Amino acid sequence: MFNLKSLLAKPFAHIVNRQIQRDIQNAVADQQRILNQLIKIGKSTQFGKDHQMDQVTDYITYKQAVPIRDYEGLRTYIDKIKEGAQNVLWRGRPIYLAKTSGTTSGVKYIPITKDSIGNHINGARNAILSYMYATGNTEFAGGKMIFLSGSPELERVGGIPTGRLSGIVNHHIPKYLRGNQLPSYETNCIEEWEEKLEQIVGETNGKNLTLVGGIPPWMQMYFDSIVQKTGKPVKEIFPNLQVLVQGGVNFEPYKSKLFETIGKEIDTIELFPASEGFFAFQDTRDQPGLLLNTNSGIFYEFIPLAEVHNDHPTRLSLGQVELGAQYALIINSNAGLWGYSIGDTIKFVSLQPYRIIVTGRIKHFISAFGEHVIGEEVEQALLKATGQLNASVVEFTVAPYIQKGEGKSYHEWFIEFDKAPTDMIAFSTLLNDLMSEKNVYYQDLIVGNILEPLHITPLQKNGFINYMRAQGKLGGQNKVPRLSNDRQIANDLAQYKAH
Repeated sequence: MFNLKSLLAKPFAHIVNRQIQRDIQNAVADQQRILNQLIKIGKSTQFGKDHQMDQVTDYITYKQAVPIRDYEGLRTYIDKIKEGAQNVLWRGRPIYLAKTSGTTSGVKYIPITKDSIGNHINGARNAILSYMYATGNTEFAGGKMIFLSGSPELERVGGIPTGRLSGIVNHHIPKYLRGNQLPSYETNCIEEWEEKLEQIVGETNGKNLTLVGGIPPWMQMYFDSIVQKTGKPVKEIFPNLQVLVQGGVNFEPYKSKLFETIGKEIDTIELFPASEGFFAFQDTRDQPGLLLNTNSGIFYEFIPLAEVHNDHPTRLSLGQVELGAQYALIINSNAGLWGYSIGDTIKFVSLQPYRIIVTGRIKHFISAFGEHVIGEEVEQALLKATGQLNASVVEFTVAPYIQKGEGKSYHEWFIEFDKAPTDMIAFSTLLNDLMSEKNVYYQDLIVGNILEPLHITPLQKNGFINYMRAQGKLGGQNKVPRLSNDRQIANDLAQYKAH
């Protein structure tokens, strides 16, 4: 038996759990200490000098000195780093640039520094060890583990190794884990997703697979492919499969179909990772939400969602947040990201400890008529409707339809059903009622006859896969936006309507 089990077994899990419990108790104090450390180092950088950070003495003066910005607001500094400059956003130069696709910025290059790399590595480790501590289950650590990720091959940009975050992290997997890792390095380097998937299926079939990690829709594709190849349910192919590690999207819309394909329910560990940092992870089996990573080189700020587009929004530190309020998540980190809006919205489901759920994306909403519908609302409404009327969904997205002539405008739901409802009209009516319950502005528009009730456009089997393929976004960390405030995605999906 590989020595992994002894290294990741209960004693190590207990040690890490004790540290996590200390972090929980000291969360607000740790955040203040991290801000002070960031300012101390940041004031000697180009960014710090440009923003008079040497005059900053506390959080109030920090907010006055450093404005909120997105990637575009930091682009000039990133460009200097790519040209070889030192001490631009953080001391020295980044050890990596994480390459990520932005919807408005094209390809983004996110710095990862010697100081920040531990945030990414230890976050995922702590999530798995928390699971081990909570369940006592360490058996899976002796089996094969597969992480559906980007290529570990790195290019050089300005002399800095550059690639997808999952590929970068692959280089930091401990040696004792290498023997457990699937697929092979060569297969992981394949860029074309469907070719890569075929190779992964070939390499993993018949192995003692105990853990699978990745974004839920791509895990579903992997399981579908191996079922198709073998003609057996996943639980027969991998009888010792015990854990799914997932993140990147809300798991609930994918959960029932994944477990149906596997043939049984298994444990899941949810993560909240991004190229900009590892923010939160599931630390318990019986409480909702993900534990905010408060002692890992990131100082968090929170902007009330209603103010997110204001020139001077309210900025709150961790000790000022309220339970259940919607916030845009802002980070300041030892990767040199200052007042940086990552584009995600969250809400706190617990303040003792600080646990969050991700509720959507700032840019993914519908407010064509003033309703400001967010991702959490459409996901919860659809989940409830499918549960009540015995239907299941593969994937979906929603867009406004603005009526130019006679008739009223409406929200159009593009849904690929795994199991369609027997009565689509009843399903549509229920879904509309649930949306009205979730969003009072939407309800007012329906009651006031400004909007028609929502329309459902069913898509053909593999409609979303074919759409993502056509966009060159199949596999990896790519995901379908839940909401759009325009018709761009809707128009592209029209060719995949079910007949």
